[in-house]
This record gives sequence, structure tokens and C-alpha cells, in this order.
Amino acid sequence: MPRTEMSPPEPERIHRAARLDDAFLAWRAKRAIKRGLEPTAVTYTGYGSTTWVRVLGRVLYTHRGREKEATSRTRGWRSFTSIPVVSSAVTIDIAGTRHEVVADRGGVIDAVISAEMEPGWQTIQMSAQGSDPVTSDVYIVDPDTRVGVISDIDDTVMVTALPRPFVAAWNTFVLDEHARTPVPGMAVLLDRLSRMNGGCPVIYLSTGAWNIAPAITRFLSRHLYPAGALLLTDWGPTHDRFFRSGREHKHESLRRLANEFPDIKWILVGDDGQHDEELYSAFASELPDNVSAVAIRQLSAGEAVLAGGRSKHEQRDAGHTWVYAPDGAGLLSELNDILSD
Repeated sequence: MPRTEMSPPEPERIHRAARLDDAFLAWRAKRAIKRGLEPTAVTYTGYGSTTWVRVLGRVLYTHRGREKEATSRTRGWRSFTSIPVVSSAVTIDIAGTRHEVVADRGGVIDAVISAEMEPGWQTIQMSAQGSDPVTSDVYIVDPDTRVGVISDIDDTVMVTALPRPFVAAWNTFVLDEHARTPVPGMAVLLDRLSRMNGGCPVIYLSTGAWNIAPAITRFLSRHLYPAGALLLTDWGPTHDRFFRSGREHKHESLRRLANEFPDIKWILVGDDGQHDEELYSAFASELPDNVSAVAIRQLSAGEAVLAGGRSKHEQRDAGHTWVYAPDGAGLLSELNDILSD
């Protein structure tokens, strides 16, 4: 037989939009450096187990001594004028041990690091290319934890009340977090679910961009929602498509959490105006042992019209409890049986 040789793998094809985006970011980075801006790490709440931690953050160009501007109160559009540091080297300090990671093409830090940590809220430090270290909170899940909470954000914990096609643009570029309205009773619901299950982890899962993570965090804190990690997505094109898929982001995040915490059953909280019911139903059917219950906030008639309607049928799946109510108090009442178990 004739000798055959292995051909080298073809280089990954990058979407044209991503190439243009990379070129634009490189141009902005050069301008930032000329203006004297320096890389600064911006931290987001992370989570983990007693043997590993998922570190989340972002590296941006800022003026030295004005780092707080990266997370200060600004209208949403200003968060998108920030300049990410592409592929920046970042040092993570966990309990005195340093680890080196690299931010992605959008400056986002999302790394899993092996570390021995005690359950509960812990702090780590993060620094980028010689900048002063900044502190990040991480929630370490106790190995005995068996219940967790995953909640959507738009129309679930905060009222959007806008046509669905414009929600992302409005929330991202225009609205100040002080003008956002919390959904009645939802903070009490999420806090009660966490407390009744031994202070279990609360994860906020959204299709929003990492650019607005500081604003969402301040909103949740101001309205007394329990602290928890945000799982958002990066803004702009990916290497293989013009724009990111919010549904794919949610689906992958749910599966990842199930894989990371196989012994936890999640209480899934969402609304009936987007795709939460469909996503949660598919997740519950695929991984039934990782779901405890599903709580769906029903939009008002006006909100449903703006959201493009609600599902025609209340979703159900064998073996799980689904509850529906227009606010947190109603959902909490429906979940009383679960909470008392």
C-alpha cells in the first residue's frame, strides 16, 4: 500500500465579524496605551467546591488611581465604552498561592483553579500586568449541599416591560440600574429558598453581557437579593458566528452546573415570557436527578404583549414540581411543601 502521511490540521476559520472586531479592539488598545491607560482587573463573584474555584472577572484599560470607574455607577452605554485588554496575563492569589491565567479575546477571565478552600464565602485576589490586586468574593459550596437555586434575571428578578427585541439594547445602553424595578416578592423568595436549604448557592443566569455585571450586582444588592455568582455572556461576535446565542449560553451553563455539582438538585426560577420554560423543561428531562423544582413567574397581560406573548401551555415534565404565580409571594406559597421537607 502507498504510504500515507497525516495532513496538518486546518487552521480554525474565524468569522469575518470576529476578525473585524479583533482589529477594532487592537486599534482601541493602541489609543488607550497612548492616553496612559493601564490594564486593571475587574472582579465578579465566583463559586466553587472545596477543591476548586471558578474565577470570573474582566481586564480593562483604566487610568491608574481611577480603577473604581470601571465599576462605578454609570448608564449602561458607558459600560460598553470600556476597552478590554485582549489575552491579558492575570495573577490569581488564592490563600497565598499564586496562579497565572489568561483573559480571552474580550478581556473576560473565566478560569477553574484547583484550590483547597473552606465552605462558605471566601475571598481571593486578582491582578493584571503589574496593577494593584483587587479582591473578589467566591462562594464555596459545602460537599453536603444537596439543593441550589438558579434564577433568570430579566422579567424574573427585575421588571423589563419593553418589547423583547429591544430589551437587551435598552438595558445595556440606556437604563441606569437605579431606574430598574424589582419584581415584587422575588428577593424574599430567593432568600428564603437559600436559607431554608442551609444557605445553599444562588446562581443568576442571564443572556446579558459581562459589561453590565457591576450594574446588575449593585441592583441585586440594593434590593436585598441574596448574593450569588452571575453567569453572563460576552458581547459581540464569536469565532464562528456573527452574534452569540443567549439560549445556547443558558443551556450550556445549566449542563455545566449539573456536571460540576452532580449531587445538587437545582430549583430553577424563571418567567413565561422568554424561553425559560422550554429550557428548564429540556434540562429537567435530560438530567432529572439534577432538578428539584421549577418556579415560573407569570408576566402580566401588558408584559406578555411586550415580550411577544407567553407560552400557550404550562410546561410540565414527569417527576418534577412546576409552580406558577405572578410574583415571588405567590411562588413562595406554592413551594411551601418543598420548603418544609
